[in-house]
Amino acid sequence: MPPLRTTGQFPEAEHPEYAGQYHLEACLGRGGMGVVHLATSASGLRLAVKVIHGEHASDPEFRARFKQEVAAARRVSGAFTAPVVDADPEAERPWMATLFIEGPTLAERVKRNGPLDATELRKAGAGLAEALRDIHRAGVVHRDLKPSNVLLAPDGPKVIDFGISRPTDSDLRTETGKLIGTPPFMAPEQFQRPREVGPAADVFAMGAVLVHAATGRGPFDSDSPYIIAYQVVHNEPDLAGVPADLVPLFRRCLAKDPQDRPTPYELMIALRASSPSASYDTQAYIPVQRTPDPRENAPRGLGTKPGSPRFRHKKKLRWAAAGIAVLVAVTAGIVVVRAAADDDSPGPTATAPRAERAFHPWSVQLRGGEGENRTPVCTVASGPALYCTAPGIKAARLNPGDGRTLWSTKAADSDSQTDEGMTPVIAGGLLQVVTPGGDRLEALDPESGEVRWDLDISSYSTVRHAADAVLLVTDGGLVRAVDAATGKERWSRQRAGLGTQWVSSPGGDGPALAAAPAANGASTLVSAVDPADGKLLWEKRVKGTLNPVRFAGGALYLLSADKDGFTDAVVRLDTTSGTRAVRRIPLSTPLDQAQATVTGNVVYLSGAGGSLLALDTSGTKSAQLWRLETSVTHLSRPAADARSVYVTAGDGRLLAVDAARGVLVGQTKPRMDDGRYTFASVLPAPAQAGGTVFGTAPDGSVFGVDAGGPGRW
Repeated sequence: MPPLRTTGQFPEAEHPEYAGQYHLEACLGRGGMGVVHLATSASGLRLAVKVIHGEHASDPEFRARFKQEVAAARRVSGAFTAPVVDADPEAERPWMATLFIEGPTLAERVKRNGPLDATELRKAGAGLAEALRDIHRAGVVHRDLKPSNVLLAPDGPKVIDFGISRPTDSDLRTETGKLIGTPPFMAPEQFQRPREVGPAADVFAMGAVLVHAATGRGPFDSDSPYIIAYQVVHNEPDLAGVPADLVPLFRRCLAKDPQDRPTPYELMIALRASSPSASYDTQAYIPVQRTPDPRENAPRGLGTKPGSPRFRHKKKLRWAAAGIAVLVAVTAGIVVVRAAADDDSPGPTATAPRAERAFHPWSVQLRGGEGENRTPVCTVASGPALYCTAPGIKAARLNPGDGRTLWSTKAADSDSQTDEGMTPVIAGGLLQVVTPGGDRLEALDPESGEVRWDLDISSYSTVRHAADAVLLVTDGGLVRAVDAATGKERWSRQRAGLGTQWVSSPGGDGPALAAAPAANGASTLVSAVDPADGKLLWEKRVKGTLNPVRFAGGALYLLSADKDGFTDAVVRLDTTSGTRAVRRIPLSTPLDQAQATVTGNVVYLSGAGGSLLALDTSGTKSAQLWRLETSVTHLSRPAADARSVYVTAGDGRLLAVDAARGVLVGQTKPRMDDGRYTFASVLPAPAQAGGTVFGTAPDGSVFGVDAGGPGRW
C-alpha cells in the first residue's frame, strides 16, 4: 500500500521521529485513534507502525482500547492478518508495529478500478471467509470489518485494524461504556443488543463487504447513519448487481437473525466451489461431522454440511424507529453504541451413582427474572440430586429423573444474574450458595431449601470449599475458615497473596491447596493447608506461572501459562511422595483461554475457537492422545466419564466426544430463546451423574440426556 499524500504538515506532536527503536519514514494514513507510519526494522523488514494521537495518549479509555487492540492483533497474527512484530502500549505515545502488507485496501481497489469481476469476487470472498475462520478460532470477534480494513495482498486478503475487536474472554469496561462501529457494515445485534455481539456479526459484515466489492455500494445505503441503522434492522438488503448465483449466499450472510447466517467455513466451501481459479487449500480445515438424525434438521456448526438443512429460529423484531440504539454522537459516518464486556465463566462438574430406574430425556425452563443472562448454573450431589441457581432464583432442587422442581427459593433481586461464584455446593451436609451480588453466603437445608445459617462475605474476594470448611479469602491474602455445617469460625491466618488460587479434592477429603504465582512469573509456590486448623502441611515451589485445575488421586493438576497467557503445558504434582515429584507435559500447540478437567490420568482441555484435546499425564504413553477442532467459538470447561467428554457450546448445545478417539458422537439442539441470548456471559460445564448428563442453556432451560446414547440426542 503506497504512502498517502497529505495536504499539509502534521503538528510536531503528531509526527514523532521514532516509535521505540523504529525510525518513522513516511505517513501511510491517519485514523481516529492514531497515525500509521512506514518504518524498517534492523533486519530490513518493512513495517507499518501505528502511533496513538497525542490527545488520546493521556486518556485511560483510549489506552485500554489500544491495549486490547494489541492483544487481539497478537492473538490472530498469522497468514490472514498483518502479524505483530513489536508494540509498546505503555509508552508515552503508545505504538504497535506490524508487518507492512503490499497492496491496496478493498475500498481503494473498488474506488480506483470499480467493482470486482465475478472471479475476483469469489476468490476474495473465499480468502476473507478463511481469515474470519482463523480470527474466530483465536477467540476474537473483529466487530468493524469493512472494505478499508481488508488489504488485497498478492497472496490473498488480509484483515487489519482490531481497534474495537473484543476477545471472548475480555473484561474491558470503558468509563463511557461505548464501543465504535461503522453503520453500513454493522449487524442488527450491534444496534439492538451490543452485549450479545459474537462471530456471526462479522459474517454479516462480510456479506456487506462483498456486496460493496461486487457493486461499489453497500446493501444498506443512505447519507444518514441513523437511516442506515434502521434499514439494517428492518429492511431487506439491496443486492442488485450481485452475480445471480451468489445472491442466495449473500442474503444468508445478511440475515437479521445471527443463527440464520452461515459459518465462515460454509462460506469458504461455497465460494471456493464456485471459483475454480481459487488457489486456496481446501484441506486446511475439515469440520467434525455426525450422521444426521432423520427426525430433525442438523443445527448450524458442528455436524452441518454446506447446503444441508439448518436448524432455524423464528423471532419478531422488537425495534421501533424511536428505539434505535444509536447513541450520543455521529461523526464522519461512525456511530457510537453502548456495550459491555462479556465474561466467560466455567461451571460445575460432578459425579454420582447411576439411577436404577429407566431414564427419559427431559427439558424444563428455570427462570425467575428477566435479566439478559438467563443461563442456569447447576451441580449434582450424591443421591443423585440436582441443585441449580438462575436469574431471580437463589437456589432450586430438581428431580434428576424428570426435571420436576422439588423446591425453589427466589432471589431478592428478580433480575439478578448468575455467575460462577453462584454455583451451588454441598458441604457440611448443607447446600452452600452465594447470593446475587456476592454479598452473602447462605447454607440451605438440601431437603427444604430453608436457610440454616448465613454470613456477610462482602469483604472477601474468593469463596472456596475444602472438606467440611468454607475458605473466605481477601485480596490481601487473609484466609478465614468457617465450619460448613454451622457457619462458625474455625481459624483465620495470613496464608496467601495477590493472585493465589485455591483448590481441594472433589471428594471433600484431604488438604486445601493454594497456588501463588511469583510476581515475575518465574515460579509458583504450591502450599498444602489443613482445613481443620489452618496449619501449613508442606510447600513446593514449581517452575512457571501455574493455575490449579483439580486435586484428585493424590495429584494436583495445574495449567502452565506462557508470557502471552496461553496454556503451553499441563503440570502434575505428586502430593503423596516425599519428593513431591513434578511432571510437565507440554502441549503440541499452546491453547488460548484453556479450561480443563481430569479423569484418571487424562486431562481434557477446551480452548478458544473450539479446540478440544486429551492429554495423558501418566508417562506410559504418548502425551497428547488426540486433538479435535470443533469449529465452536465458545466452549465450556469439559466434563468427562470413561466413555465421553462433554462440553457446552455458547448457543446452548451439549456436545459429546468419544473419550478414546476424539470423535464427535452426538449433540443436542441449540437453545437460545429464539436467538436473543445466543452468547451467554456464563457458560457452565455440563454436570454428569452416572448414566445422565445435565446441561443448561441461554434460554433458561435445564435438561437431562442419556449419556449412553449421544447419537440420539
